[in-house]
Amino acid sequence: MSTSDSELKAQARSILDAIAFTPFEQCQPLTRDFNLIPSRPGIYAIRHRIHGLLYIGKTKSLRGRFTGGHKAFLWAWLDRYRDEDVRIAIQVIPYWKNPTLLLELEAIILRATEPPYNAQIPTER
Repeated sequence: MSTSDSELKAQARSILDAIAFTPFEQCQPLTRDFNLIPSRPGIYAIRHRIHGLLYIGKTKSLRGRFTGGHKAFLWAWLDRYRDEDVRIAIQVIPYWKNPTLLLELEAIILRATEPPYNAQIPTER
Protein backbone atom coordinates (compact mmCIF):
# COMPACT_ATOMS: atom_id res chain seq x y z
CA MET A 1 0.00 0.00 0.00
CA SER A 2 1.41 3.36 -0.97
CA THR A 3 1.72 6.23 1.48
CA SER A 4 -1.15 8.06 -0.19
CA ASP A 5 -3.44 5.00 0.17
CA SER A 6 -2.47 4.76 3.82
CA GLU A 7 -3.13 8.46 4.37
CA LEU A 8 -6.47 8.22 2.55
CA LYS A 9 -7.56 5.31 4.74
CA ALA A 10 -6.51 7.20 7.88
CA GLN A 11 -8.49 10.23 6.74
CA ALA A 12 -11.52 8.02 5.99
CA ARG A 13 -11.24 6.48 9.48
CA SER A 14 -11.18 9.95 11.03
CA ILE A 15 -14.28 10.99 9.07
CA LEU A 16 -16.06 7.76 9.95
CA ASP A 17 -15.26 8.26 13.63
CA ALA A 18 -16.66 11.79 13.43
CA ILE A 19 -19.94 10.83 11.74
CA ALA A 20 -20.46 7.59 13.67
CA PHE A 21 -19.46 8.65 17.17
CA THR A 22 -20.66 12.24 17.44
CA PRO A 23 -23.29 12.11 20.19
CA PHE A 24 -26.72 11.74 18.59
CA GLU A 25 -27.98 14.93 20.24
CA GLN A 26 -25.21 16.90 18.50
CA CYS A 27 -26.22 15.66 15.04
CA GLN A 28 -28.46 17.83 12.86
CA PRO A 29 -32.20 17.29 13.33
CA LEU A 30 -34.51 16.94 10.36
CA THR A 31 -36.00 20.30 9.37
CA ARG A 32 -37.70 21.81 6.34
CA ASP A 33 -34.81 24.08 5.34
CA PHE A 34 -31.76 22.42 6.95
CA ASN A 35 -30.38 25.93 7.56
CA LEU A 36 -27.92 24.69 10.22
CA ILE A 37 -26.15 22.49 7.66
CA PRO A 38 -23.44 24.27 5.66
CA SER A 39 -23.54 24.50 1.86
CA ARG A 40 -20.08 22.99 1.58
CA PRO A 41 -18.73 19.69 0.24
CA GLY A 42 -18.69 16.82 2.65
CA ILE A 43 -19.58 13.35 3.78
CA TYR A 44 -22.75 12.75 5.75
CA ALA A 45 -24.53 9.97 7.57
CA ILE A 46 -28.22 9.48 8.20
CA ARG A 47 -28.26 8.04 11.71
CA HIS A 48 -30.87 6.45 13.91
CA ARG A 49 -30.77 7.00 17.66
CA ILE A 50 -30.63 3.23 18.39
CA HIS A 51 -29.83 1.47 15.09
CA GLY A 52 -26.85 3.69 14.22
CA LEU A 53 -25.75 4.38 10.67
CA LEU A 54 -28.52 4.00 8.10
CA TYR A 55 -26.97 5.70 5.07
CA ILE A 56 -23.66 7.33 4.15
CA GLY A 57 -23.14 9.68 1.24
CA LYS A 58 -21.01 12.41 -0.23
CA THR A 59 -22.03 15.70 -1.81
CA LYS A 60 -20.73 18.97 -3.21
CA SER A 61 -23.27 20.83 -1.02
CA LEU A 62 -24.39 19.30 2.26
CA ARG A 63 -27.41 21.58 2.69
CA GLY A 64 -28.41 21.26 -0.95
CA ARG A 65 -28.37 17.48 -0.67
CA PHE A 66 -31.15 17.58 1.91
CA THR A 67 -33.30 20.53 0.85
CA GLY A 68 -34.36 18.62 -2.26
CA GLY A 69 -35.26 15.50 -0.28
CA HIS A 70 -33.35 12.28 0.29
CA LYS A 71 -34.34 8.67 -0.33
CA ALA A 72 -33.08 7.60 3.10
CA PHE A 73 -35.80 9.71 4.72
CA LEU A 74 -38.45 7.83 2.72
CA TRP A 75 -36.94 4.50 3.73
CA ALA A 76 -36.84 5.58 7.38
CA TRP A 77 -40.50 6.56 7.12
CA LEU A 78 -41.33 3.19 5.54
CA ASP A 79 -39.47 1.47 8.39
CA ARG A 80 -41.68 3.54 10.73
CA TYR A 81 -38.81 5.36 12.41
CA ARG A 82 -39.92 8.45 14.30
CA ASP A 83 -38.46 11.65 12.85
CA GLU A 84 -37.00 12.61 16.24
CA ASP A 85 -35.00 9.35 16.16
CA VAL A 86 -33.32 10.19 12.83
CA ARG A 87 -30.57 12.83 12.49
CA ILE A 88 -27.79 13.81 10.16
CA ALA A 89 -24.10 13.70 11.04
CA ILE A 90 -21.91 15.78 8.74
CA GLN A 91 -18.22 16.18 8.09
CA VAL A 92 -17.19 19.10 5.89
CA ILE A 93 -14.36 18.20 3.51
CA PRO A 94 -12.33 21.30 2.59
CA TYR A 95 -10.29 19.46 -0.06
CA TRP A 96 -12.60 20.06 -3.01
CA LYS A 97 -9.62 20.78 -5.27
CA ASN A 98 -9.42 17.01 -5.80
CA PRO A 99 -12.90 16.00 -7.03
CA THR A 100 -12.22 12.27 -6.67
CA LEU A 101 -11.36 12.60 -2.98
CA LEU A 102 -14.99 12.53 -1.77
CA LEU A 103 -15.69 9.49 -3.93
CA GLU A 104 -12.66 7.63 -2.60
CA LEU A 105 -13.37 8.53 1.02
CA GLU A 106 -17.03 7.54 0.70
CA ALA A 107 -16.08 4.17 -0.85
CA ILE A 108 -13.68 3.35 1.99
CA ILE A 109 -16.26 4.31 4.63
CA LEU A 110 -19.04 2.34 2.90
CA ARG A 111 -16.91 -0.80 2.73
CA ALA A 112 -16.10 -0.45 6.44
CA THR A 113 -19.70 0.07 7.59
CA GLU A 114 -22.14 -1.36 4.98
CA PRO A 115 -25.11 0.79 6.07
CA PRO A 116 -28.48 -0.88 5.35
CA TYR A 117 -29.89 1.95 3.20
CA ASN A 118 -26.90 2.13 0.83
CA ALA A 119 -27.94 -0.09 -2.08
CA GLN A 120 -24.48 -0.46 -3.60
CA ILE A 121 -21.19 -0.72 -1.79
CA PRO A 122 -18.18 -0.09 -4.08
CA THR A 123 -15.59 -2.86 -4.24
CA GLU A 124 -11.97 -2.13 -3.42
CA ARG A 125 -9.69 -1.55 -6.39
